[in-house]
Amino acid sequence: MIDYLGILLEGLLVTFELSFTALGIGVVLGLAAALARTYGHGPVSYLANAYIELIRGTPLTVQLFIIYFGLPSLGLLFSPTFSAIVALGINSGAYQAEYFRGAIESIGGGQMEAALSVGMSRPQAIVRIILPQALRLALPSWSNEVAYLPKYSSVAFLVTVPELLAKAKVVIAQNLKPLEVYVVVGLIYLVTIASLSKILDIVYERYKFTVE
Repeated sequence: MIDYLGILLEGLLVTFELSFTALGIGVVLGLAAALARTYGHGPVSYLANAYIELIRGTPLTVQLFIIYFGLPSLGLLFSPTFSAIVALGINSGAYQAEYFRGAIESIGGGQMEAALSVGMSRPQAIVRIILPQALRLALPSWSNEVAYLPKYSSVAFLVTVPELLAKAKVVIAQNLKPLEVYVVVGLIYLVTIASLSKILDIVYERYKFTVE
C-alpha cells in the first residue's frame, strides 16, 4: 500500500479543494439565508425558507445529479469539479443557514433596540452588534459542517471528480486489494476529520462566550 499512498494523497488534496471551496460558498449562502429568514419580510423570507427546506429535504446526490446531468438539457454544461463544488456549496449553505439563524435568534432583542436607540440603522446594528456575537455562538454547531464536508465530498466520485474515493478505485484496479485500500481510505478520512475537529475545538475554546 505504501507504493499507492501518493495516489490517495492526491485524491485527498482534491477532497480538501472541494470541501473548503464549498464551505466558503456555504458561508455566504448560509448567512444570506439566515438573515433573510430572520429579518426579511414577505417574498424574501419565503424564498429563504423555501431554499433551506428544499435543500435539507432532498439528498445531496440528487442535487449533484440535477446540476451535472440535468442542467445540460437546459444548455448549462458544467465540469465535474465545478458541478460538485456548486452542489456541495448549495447543500452546505442550507445547513449553515440554520446554524447561523439559531445563533442570531439567541441574541437578546434588547441589543437591537439599544443599537437603534443610539442612532444606528438596522443594517448597521446587524453587522456591528448582532453578527459578531452570533458567529461566535454558532461556532460549535458550524464546526460540525467543517468536519463533515470532507465526507460529504465523496459523492463527487459519482461524476468522475478525482477525489479520495475515486483515487481509491484507481488503486484497487491496479492492486486488486479492495479491503486494504478501503481500510486505508477510511483511516485517512478518520484522521482528517478528527484533526479538523480538534482544531475547531481549540478555536472555540479561545473565542467562545455566552450571551446573557
